Amino acid sequence: MSGTRRYRQLSCPLAHRREAAGLDEYASYDAVGLAELVRAGEVSPAELLDAARLRAEKVNPQINAIVADVEPPPTSVANPPLGGVPFLIKDLHQDLAGYPTSNGCRALAQTSATTSSTVVRRFIEAGLAIFGKTNTPEFGAKGITEPLLHGPARNPWNTDRTPGGSSGGAAAAVAAGIVPAAGASDGGGSIRIPASACGLFGLKPSRGLVPAGPVRAEGLGGTATDGVISRSVRDTAALLDVLVGPADDAPYLAAQPTGPLLDEVGREPGRLRIAVCTASGINPAPHPEVIAAAQGAAALLTGLGHEVVELDRQPVDDGALAADFLTTWFVACAQTVEDVRKVTGAPNALFEPDTLLMAAIGRATSPVVFARAIERRHEHTRRLATFHASYDLLLTPTTATPPPRIGFFDIPAPLRAGQRFFLATGTAGLLRHTGIVDRLVAENLSWVPYTQLANLTGRPAMTVPLHWTPDGLPIGVQFVGRLGAEPQLLRLAGQLEAAAPWADRRPAL
Repeated sequence: MSGTRRYRQLSCPLAHRREAAGLDEYASYDAVGLAELVRAGEVSPAELLDAARLRAEKVNPQINAIVADVEPPPTSVANPPLGGVPFLIKDLHQDLAGYPTSNGCRALAQTSATTSSTVVRRFIEAGLAIFGKTNTPEFGAKGITEPLLHGPARNPWNTDRTPGGSSGGAAAAVAAGIVPAAGASDGGGSIRIPASACGLFGLKPSRGLVPAGPVRAEGLGGTATDGVISRSVRDTAALLDVLVGPADDAPYLAAQPTGPLLDEVGREPGRLRIAVCTASGINPAPHPEVIAAAQGAAALLTGLGHEVVELDRQPVDDGALAADFLTTWFVACAQTVEDVRKVTGAPNALFEPDTLLMAAIGRATSPVVFARAIERRHEHTRRLATFHASYDLLLTPTTATPPPRIGFFDIPAPLRAGQRFFLATGTAGLLRHTGIVDRLVAENLSWVPYTQLANLTGRPAMTVPLHWTPDGLPIGVQFVGRLGAEPQLLRLAGQLEAAAPWADRRPAL
C-alpha cells in the first residue's frame, strides 16, 4: 500500500479531524483488501475502525443509514479471514446479543436480543468489526426504507431519493464509503433492490445455503435469506464463504459449493446462453432508463462472447407470482404482529398503519387460499426450471424505474383516512375483497416487479451496477440462475466488473 502514513494518521484523536486524503484512501479499499493490509501489518484494526466511524460521523446525518451503535464483539478465531474490517449488520433479524433488534418497529426498539443469530456469529468469527446496525423498514416489508421509528434512509447519489429496501440502510452505508460491505437480507428483492438503487453489487443466495438460526428455521417459509451488499464482487464472494455452510439447527442441508466462492471470481464463465426480458405484467411500461440498462448489458454480454436472446415475456407469469408472494407475505405479517404483541404487550399505536393493514388482510386470508399460494410456488419453480433447460441465465432490469423520491409511496390522505376507519372498526380484512388492496399492491410493486421470482423459486439472483441515468442515478441489471448457480453468477459478475468497472464511481457526499 502506498501512503500507509495516511492510515496511521487516522489513529489520532477525533477532535483533530483526520485529513480527507486518509478517508479517501480507506474508502478506496474493499473488505478483502483491508483484511490483507491488516495481515501485512500495514494498518491496525483500531485505525480502520476509527476511519469508518469518522466517515459515518461525516455522512450519516445526510443519509440516516446507521440507526444504532454497537461495540465490536471480539472474535475467538485465530487469524480470521476478514480480521479488523469495519462492518455493519442489518437491524432486521440479524441479532447481536445484548442489543435490540428493532426490525424497524417501535414496539421492539427497547427489546434486547438474548442470543446472536447464526449469521452474526459467523460475521464475528470472520473477524469483522461490527460497530453499528442499519436502517430498515418495519419488518422489512417494503422496497423502500422509510420507517416511522428511525425516519427515512436516503440515497447517497441523491438524498431526495430512496436507497431502496429493505436493506436500504446497508446499501446507503456502503455507497457512502462508511464500510466496504454490510450485512443484508432478501425476502422479495431486499438485497438486489437497494444494491441497484445505490450502484452496488448484490447476490441473493439459493434457498437453504445460509442458515437462519437459531431462533428461526428459515425466513418467510424459505423465501428469505441473509447475505451482504458490497462494492466489489470478490467481497460478496468472500463474505458468502463466511456465511454458507451447514448448521445443526437448520431444517435441511442444501447442496454446498464444491470450493471457495472467492476462487470463482476471476475465472472465465465460459460462453453462456442468456435470455433478456424487460416485459412485466405488473408494470407494462418500465422506465426507458431501465430498458436502456438491460439493452446495454445485453450488448456488453454479446461483446464478451455470450449468446443473448431477447424474450417478449417472462418465463413465469409475474402477476400471478406477485399475488402468491403477497398472500404469503400478508399472512406472515399477521403472525409477526401477534408474536411481537405476545412478547412486548405493545398496543396498535406502536405498529405502523400499513403493517396493521397487511396483518389484518393476512388474518382474513383463508387457510385454503394460503395453502394454494404455497403450492403454486412449485408451479412457478417448474416453469423456471423449464426455462433454465434452454438458457443458463435470465437477464432483467433489477427495478422498473430509477430510485423514487422519498415519500413517493406515502398513502394519499383519503386512503389513509379509510385505512384508519377499517382498522378502528376491525373490518380491515374486508379490504381484501375490494379493489383498494390490488391498487395499493400494484402501485408499490410497480417499481420492483422483477425480484420476487428468485425468492419464491429459491433460485440465486444477482444485481450488477452497469448503468447510470443522465442525472447520475444508478440502475442495476438482474441475473437469475439455476439452483446452486452461485459459482457461475460470480464468474460472470467478475467478468462484467473487469469489462465495465464501477468501483471508482462514487457519490459526491
